[in-house]
Amino acid sequence: MIHFVGAGSGAIDLITVRGQRLMQNADVVIYAGSLVNPELLSLTKPGCRCLDSATMTLEEVVAAMLEGEANGQDTVRLHTGDPSLYGAIREQIDELRRHGIAFEVVPGVSSFSAAAAALEAEYTLPSVSQSLIVTRLAGRTPVPESEDLASLAAHGCSMAIFLSAGMVEKVQARLLAGKYTPDTPAAIVYKASWPDQKVFRCTLGELAAVAAVNGIAKTALILIGDFLGNNYERSKLYDPGFSTGFRKGSDADSDCKL
Repeated sequence: MIHFVGAGSGAIDLITVRGQRLMQNADVVIYAGSLVNPELLSLTKPGCRCLDSATMTLEEVVAAMLEGEANGQDTVRLHTGDPSLYGAIREQIDELRRHGIAFEVVPGVSSFSAAAAALEAEYTLPSVSQSLIVTRLAGRTPVPESEDLASLAAHGCSMAIFLSAGMVEKVQARLLAGKYTPDTPAAIVYKASWPDQKVFRCTLGELAAVAAVNGIAKTALILIGDFLGNNYERSKLYDPGFSTGFRKGSDADSDCKL
């Protein structure tokens, strides 16, 4: 069987318990070597065959999976973060379905979660932002025209931008073409949760300069939005004046129930 496993954001202990168990039992591990922490391979048993997909094509990855299946082996396809985000798993899944091969997808901790943790931040703050946009800048790989960064920036909500650290000047320009201003809080988180993690707080107007000064060109997330600021409203959920289905507040006569 093929197991698509989210490796987590980088720290070896941020893989899920299920993912760790599958790694320990795997006969073959195909891992995204350019992004996955190589220390995770220490979880494998002696004799496990480990293949770095950074040097492989889709056809070669699928061939390795099929070989493992033919030999009655368990294969882990180890993807960075969560496989559903920029993991390119759909094309692999379709090939496995075409060959009648059983598989499962095991979620993982995405780097956008680890980046927020590094910043001690919450993407969804009352009165500030109740939405998070996860996206990337168009580069060698295009994005749909309707998802141009400036169009998404028109919402002014929290944003986590992947795969764009090498194009920070363009990111900055497209964001400023939306609703954000030069004073909008921003941050760059390099290798979130890895031992060499680095965090840089700035404003959107300073973003490109901060990236350049610190030599950030890859393996970093760009976070934008007022959720990184200091102004917000207290959550109603824990407000003593707000009744819920579990607790009576001072507004007990209100028709508003959670």
